[in-house]
Amino acid sequence: MKTIALVLAAGLALFSVAAAARAAAPAAGSVSHGIAVLHPGKDSVVKGTVHFKKEARGVRVTGAFTGLAAGTHGFHIHEFGDCSAPDFTSAGEHFNPTGNPHGAPTDAKRHEGDMGNVNATSDGNATIDYVDSHLHFDGAPSILGRGVIVHANPDDFKTQPTGNAGGRVACGVIGIAKSE
Repeated sequence: MKTIALVLAAGLALFSVAAAARAAAPAAGSVSHGIAVLHPGKDSVVKGTVHFKKEARGVRVTGAFTGLAAGTHGFHIHEFGDCSAPDFTSAGEHFNPTGNPHGAPTDAKRHEGDMGNVNATSDGNATIDYVDSHLHFDGAPSILGRGVIVHANPDDFKTQPTGNAGGRVACGVIGIAKSE
């Protein structure tokens, strides 16, 4: 009898913990703000923060970066939220659930992860602010949990499949941002 009572009590406790976890997690489709904090890679000092906020026309992408070499740098969402390798190759290729060719952010057919370039000033700072109609927070094309990479070189928007953007100098993972 004691065994049955213990098993029932343990089951009730597990059910309560699971219910609390579900209540704390956002409901599917309710995410409206993602964030990625980028950290420098091997031999890099590049850092940054990128916000992804749902709007009527798509997702507004805003970000600020420091430590870049002056000039243009490729900026992409990659398929895995894994920044564990020193060169960030663990983040995989550009996020491309539709199998489209690499392109510019303004192209009708492109990788979902093709976000163009950021332009760093002579002091190594860069910002970005645009609305992207290809990005989503739910379903198969969700950007949540994906990697964000800043590259050493510019994206040329034509070389397949990477845009010839060079090495990866910063990496972060898109998570759910705290509500404002």
